[in-house]
Amino acid sequence: MQKQSSFKGNSENGTLYLVPTPIGNLQDMTYRGVETLRTVQLIASEDTRNTQKLLNHFEIKTPQKSLHEHNFKERVPELIHLLQQGVSVAQVSDAGMPSISDPGHELVVACIAAAIPVVALPGPTAGLTALIASGLTPQPNYFYGFLPRKKSEQRNVLTALKNETATLIFYESPYRLKQTIMNLAEVFGSRQAVVCRELTKVHEEYLRGTLEELATYLTENTVKGECCLLVAGFNKSDDATKAAIERPALTFKEQVESLIESGMKPNAAIKVVAQNNQVKKQIVYKDYHEINESVE
Repeated sequence: MQKQSSFKGNSENGTLYLVPTPIGNLQDMTYRGVETLRTVQLIASEDTRNTQKLLNHFEIKTPQKSLHEHNFKERVPELIHLLQQGVSVAQVSDAGMPSISDPGHELVVACIAAAIPVVALPGPTAGLTALIASGLTPQPNYFYGFLPRKKSEQRNVLTALKNETATLIFYESPYRLKQTIMNLAEVFGSRQAVVCRELTKVHEEYLRGTLEELATYLTENTVKGECCLLVAGFNKSDDATKAAIERPALTFKEQVESLIESGMKPNAAIKVVAQNNQVKKQIVYKDYHEINESVE
């Protein structure tokens, strides 16, 4: 077990600050985020060129080091060494929260292992920002991020998520959006979904409809900017109602016979049917054996 007192510790180590950056509108940067970037000794950036634009806007002079998926194995030990020497570091991604579909998790894990304080600042994140304006059920929600690019791998993931009842949150490139929605429609069937693009920017747009309607729209129209795709979760009651409409109800006797035909013993089948229908076992037993109680 490890206990971290973020602001009351006497550690000689520096602190790793996880600083969210705007996902579009620079005015979404918090006062605390700006002040943190100014006061730390170093900023670990996913892309130093992109972060420099943000630093210039807020007149921040703090030096940077890159930290991304291609150099983290070499860079993380360097940053841990600096933190152990008392240097405080702010980590930022290109947009939004570090570690959420962005680099950063490896540094956090390494800091925790070395008993270096990790402090997260609240701020912009595309998935939840889009969710609360989508009109879909906001909670529970299931954040997945980017789906696999290969169709077969993507369908395997979607099949595993098919019965998830929480609202699903995905990130997707505009170049793959139409195909992804078509795959979703094939695996999930007809469900409500929302595409949000250019979030917080002047061309912010929400597209709401069924998966089939969105697929048709994207066949005739192109979208630009990285997109957030939200899909309604699996509705058990709707599925049960649909099944009841499509399939005539079986009697207890017919249900027992079906299980017996599949290899189950009669007594076991009677017990299962009783449990499935939430009735007493004796009722199913009498129906199966066609026992009619005599009336005196």
